[in-house]
Amino acid sequence: MGNLKRGLTYLFLTVVAIVSIFPFLWMIISATNKSVDVTKGRLLPGSHLGQNFNKLLDSVDLVPALMNSAKISVTTTLLALLIASLAGYGFEIFRSKTKDRIFNILLLSMMIPFAALMVPLYRMFGSISGALPFIGIDTAASVILPTVTTAFLIFFFRQSTKMFPKDMLEAGRMDGLNELGVFFRIYVPTMKTTYAAAAIITFMSSWNNFLWPLVVLQSPGQRTIPLLISNLGSSYSPDFGVIMTAIVIATLPTALLFFAMQKHFVAGMMGSVK
Repeated sequence: MGNLKRGLTYLFLTVVAIVSIFPFLWMIISATNKSVDVTKGRLLPGSHLGQNFNKLLDSVDLVPALMNSAKISVTTTLLALLIASLAGYGFEIFRSKTKDRIFNILLLSMMIPFAALMVPLYRMFGSISGALPFIGIDTAASVILPTVTTAFLIFFFRQSTKMFPKDMLEAGRMDGLNELGVFFRIYVPTMKTTYAAAAIITFMSSWNNFLWPLVVLQSPGQRTIPLLISNLGSSYSPDFGVIMTAIVIATLPTALLFFAMQKHFVAGMMGSVK
């Protein structure tokens, strides 16, 4: 009975793994085929990867789009980790009824869809474009600032801080460290798994962000990689082999980041402190 149960478990996990990995496998295979083969659903690798890649480089500005996405994603991730961790640390370590009420209001903001905020955000950035053009419409800052941190990320750091050993904070204060010293020299190194998980979540979200950059980035030179892929698919006769090649290239940074930090990601999501 035990062997049957184990066999059914492995069978179920195998089916789930195949279903999960099939879209990625089909994406890679499609990048090696011609457009007509992709539309026919060909599941065998082809020999057109080099041609698709050359067509991609000839038809769009791939490198600038990748650089724009990298600049926005890395800056957003670094600022989000700093701000959200400071907020989560402050909400948990210096608790009070007033702070708890503010935190509850912050959580309520998660119920507001971002689509409802786009019009006021666009009007706000449009109004400051004249006075502060470097953070106005059609700039990287206009994409970074609204997404630099989220209520979820603050909540995530606060919940992880609940498991932080408070004795270490007291020891640091007794050794003469001020509060920023305690935070940067004790809290940050100890919570590295939480930072790793938050970095992966934030980077992937920023890298794949489409709706707000579509609205606020207007010049071709500011386009990110999701906007570039969208433009490839909006032509009269899209080349699906080229599109799949672009998608593979766009997927590589987030995939490499996740596989490089997956152990820390799992530990951070489990709330462990090291």
